[in-house]
Amino acid sequence: MKSRVLNAWTELVRPMFLRPKRTQVAALCLRPATGGPEVLLITSLDTGRWIVPKGWPIEGLSGPETALQEAWEEAGVRRARVEDEPVGVFGYGKRRKNGTVEPVETYVYRMLVDEISDSYPEAGRRKLRWVAPSEAANMVQEPQLQDLLRQL
Repeated sequence: MKSRVLNAWTELVRPMFLRPKRTQVAALCLRPATGGPEVLLITSLDTGRWIVPKGWPIEGLSGPETALQEAWEEAGVRRARVEDEPVGVFGYGKRRKNGTVEPVETYVYRMLVDEISDSYPEAGRRKLRWVAPSEAANMVQEPQLQDLLRQL
């Protein structure tokens, strides 16, 4: 019996732990404010938790271009200056519809927002909030993203 359980674990469960993490791209949207820069947070569609705009890589777009596209679709960012290299990476577990959790590694691109629109693809489906980086760090759940926000 013990060997059957071990064989089942080896064949079915172990590969789930060894598969590579999937990659996402995130937008760290910033704007100047009197007390220092502010960060744009949005709510996730499924749980309503506070996050930064992010999504899967888009074929034909670079990391910074994908980050800008996600910021537009999810938060209405029309114009922004995006840095070419990511300022950090954070990991999290993405819950799939079937209940499994998939490990995701998210590359974060800093962007200075010049213009934001009230009309965008996901308007009305998410809440948006501009907050100080320290407040943003307390609002998000991912420890590595919290650290990145505290460094701003």
